[in-house]
Parts: sequence; structure tokens; C-alpha cells
Amino acid sequence: MNETKNSIYFVGIGGIGMSALARYFRHAGWLVAGYDRTPSPLTAALEAEGIAVHYEDSVDRIPEAFRDPLKTRVIYTPAVPVDHAELCWFRTQGFEVLKRSQMLGLLGEGRRVMAVAGTHGKTTTTTMVAHFNAVAAGEGSAFLGGLSKNFDSNLVLGAGLRMAVEADEFDRSFLQLHPQAAVITSVDPDHLDIYGTYEAVREAFAQFAGQIAPGGTLILKKGIELPLERADIRRYTYHVTDSGADFHAENLRVDGGGYYTFDLVFPGRRIERCRLGIPGLVNVENCVAAAALVWSEGFVSDERMREAIATFRGVQRRFDFWVNDPSVAGGTIYMDDYAHHPAELRAMLSSVRRMFPERELTVIFQPHLYTRTRDFAPEFAEALSLADRVWLLPIYPARELPIPGVASEMILDGITTPRKRLISKERLLEEVAALATGGVLVTAGAGDIDRFCAPVAALVQRKNGGVG
Repeated sequence: MNETKNSIYFVGIGGIGMSALARYFRHAGWLVAGYDRTPSPLTAALEAEGIAVHYEDSVDRIPEAFRDPLKTRVIYTPAVPVDHAELCWFRTQGFEVLKRSQMLGLLGEGRRVMAVAGTHGKTTTTTMVAHFNAVAAGEGSAFLGGLSKNFDSNLVLGAGLRMAVEADEFDRSFLQLHPQAAVITSVDPDHLDIYGTYEAVREAFAQFAGQIAPGGTLILKKGIELPLERADIRRYTYHVTDSGADFHAENLRVDGGGYYTFDLVFPGRRIERCRLGIPGLVNVENCVAAAALVWSEGFVSDERMREAIATFRGVQRRFDFWVNDPSVAGGTIYMDDYAHHPAELRAMLSSVRRMFPERELTVIFQPHLYTRTRDFAPEFAEALSLADRVWLLPIYPARELPIPGVASEMILDGITTPRKRLISKERLLEEVAALATGGVLVTAGAGDIDRFCAPVAALVQRKNGGVG
């Protein structure tokens, strides 16, 4: 990278991936500032760390220290519209302008990049890799797609060459990476507004796998088939329970809170009596994948790996329990999840069902993107039908303009659960307050539903105070 430049400006600084890069450069001594559309807990944290953020798309708001193309590099997220005034100004004024994924690729040069790709499951798995590296291997940095509860950040700065990254398929961003080792958790049809067809999605994942460095390692979820011919890399499979996979779990036992103890089986090796620090069978599968990736980069002792698994605390918004107190008899359990694709929604709800089979399950779901709703409405309806009660919020548009005829009703009509209806964000807390105590409440979606987590949790805890 150009050593004469000492300032870096982020267009879309409040995104989870962008904010990790901003933190990295701030820590490295660069002058950092940026724009985002709206304030959020992430932007508030950046501002508290000394990074200037503004929320008006105006060239006049760009600080003077970031107006010299000889001193400033500009990073942007593809979620920003192409006619964004600040981004257009930087381009016309001769600045070096890079996508977030391009910068991540540059930072990976000279390191042992350990990448996790997949249409779902990648954030938790990447965060596990970062934690396992730190505890079991004693080294490693990471750029995460969520806020780790262990590190209280989406950025990990550690010694050594290991670098865990979330390889995002959106906008083909992961094709900027050339990892030494990679896990692919899932290849489901998604982002069809970008790819057009499922076959194009599969081809992109195959291209990503084809960019693994010679002598490197590919670890695939068993059952994934990709058009890939590489004789110069090691190839393995993983699965949560299938003993035919190279990496899997055996002797699974679950307690009343949904926490699993199991044996972790590697090629020629077994780590017995592992207890994962977060609940849910879906997370045991993520654990198998993460442990496999850490194993691929070098041996760690059974004892340290067992400790790493036990002390993992999870990721905000990924199978994230806000209220789960077993001492409150008859109290409501509340969890939140980022699930925004039918496959991950189905996996999450199935795990919750398995953990709490006797409890009534209520799901509040906020669809994310008009295109995704249009493309997968029947699949969303099928997944949500696993619940006893479903409330749907309006679609969160993110980067998209409305599509005529596309609305949450498309999903609602296909849900077979009798107790289903649309609700507004304005009435969400009122609806939760009217729920009977004692079931499991789940909020899910990739939009702004997370802003309700704290008030919903507080409401549930107050209601739980009256039972037991």
C-alpha cells in the first residue's frame, strides 16, 4: 500500500465489515473518518473511539484532512448507491477508491488467510475460528461479520500470521480473496438480484474455492458439490453428525438449556468431552467446521481446543439469547437471530424446536430486501410454519427501491400456522406485552429489527418477574 497516504475515508462506515476495517486503520495510526446513512450503535462506538462520522451525503461534510488525493485512500461498500454524491466526488477528483473487499484482499497479502464462505453460517463459524485461534493456537487476527461477545468487537488484532475472515458472496466480494484454507458452509440460492441464477451462485463459489493457494485446504459441508478441479489442494468434508464426513461430532448429549457435550472427530484424532459454550445443534455444526479450519493450519492440544470450545460466548444477533433463566419457572425465553434466508431461518427454528420441544414458539420476522422476498416467499413461508405463532413486519428495503406487488403478504399467505398476521414496528412492543408468559419468543431478520432487542428483553424480564 502507498506509504505516503496517512488518511482513509469510508463511504458506508457503519456497516459491520466496514467498521472493522475502520477500526483496523485507526489502530494502525491512520486518520479515519466516514459517512453513513443513519446513526447506529456501531457508528456510536466508532465515534467513541475517535473516528469522525457524519450522516448527510454532502461533499461539504467531508473533513478538510480527507480532501487531498495524494494523502487519502477511499473505501466504499457496494451497498452504497452508484450516484452517491461523496463517492462520485472522490472518483472525479482522482482519489484511489477501493471496495471493502479489495482492501480486505490487500490486507491478506503475506498472511495465512483462513476464510469462511457460505450463504449462511459464516459469521458464527468465522468468529469461532478467531476465538479458537486465540485460545487454542495462541495467535491470529480476524475481520468479522458480527460482534464477537468474547472480543467485544468485530476486529481481532493478534500475533502471528493467521487471519480469519468472513468471505462474503454478496457482489462477488469473496473473489478478492486468495486464502490458504477455506470452509464453505452452504451454497444455497441467494442474492439472485446479483447472480441471476443458482448455477451462477455455484460457479462463483467454485471460483472462490479455485483461488485457494496451492498446497492449501478446502473443507466443504458434506453434500455440497462444486464444479472444481484442483489436485494441488487438500479436500475434506464436515458434518454435525454424519460419521462419513472427515470431521464430525459423536456421542452428542444435550442438557435442559440446549447446551451440547460431544466428541470432536478429526482424521486420525478424537477430542472427547467437548462442551460448547453456546446452545443449539446448529452451533455444534459450526463448531465442527471452525475446529476443522483451525486444525488445517497446525496442531493444537486437545486440552486447549476443549477450553476454546467451552469458552466461546457467541456473536451478537446469531442465536443470541437475551432472556434464558432456568431459575424462573414458567418464564418466557427470548432470543434474537440474524436469519434472513429461508435455509438459515429453517435451521435456526429447527434448533430452537429441538431445544424446547414443549414450549410454544412465537417468531417475529422482518423480511430483508424486496428481491429476496420475491424470489423465496414460498420457502420463507415453509420455514416460518415451524413456529406456533408468526408475526411479520414490513419488508426492510436496505439498498433497494420497492417492487410493485412485493410485500410481506407474499410470505404470510403461504404460512400454514393458523396464528399468523402482519404487525407494524410501532405496535411490536404492545403485541409482545400481550403475549402469555412461558413460551419461546424469537425475533429474526437482517434489517433494523435488532433495535427492538433491548426493549423486548426488558419487557420479557418484567413479565417473567411475575411468575415462578
